[in-house]
Amino acid sequence: TPQKMTVKDVPGAFPTVDVPDHAHYTIGVVILIVGITGTLGNFLVIYAFCRSRSLQTPANIFIINLAISDFLMSITQSPVFFTNSLHKRWIFGEKG
Repeated sequence: TPQKMTVKDVPGAFPTVDVPDHAHYTIGVVILIVGITGTLGNFLVIYAFCRSRSLQTPANIFIINLAISDFLMSITQSPVFFTNSLHKRWIFGEKG
């Protein structure tokens, strides 16, 4: 029967670099600020688009599409990156 290989069986498959702790925390804070700003800013764009009939033009649909995509990216990815930076590792395990 063939053996199942994992990442641990291949040395150097995912090389790591020793980074000082303060770099992790600095990146975490920057990601948190970018995530909060992106979430609030894009929410306000979506809200203004939905409330104002004069903004609902065919050309602005492209802008609102971009705002919705960016809002979803901010709301889903910023917390994950922030948490990983605080823990200084990938927290979701090998399968995640």
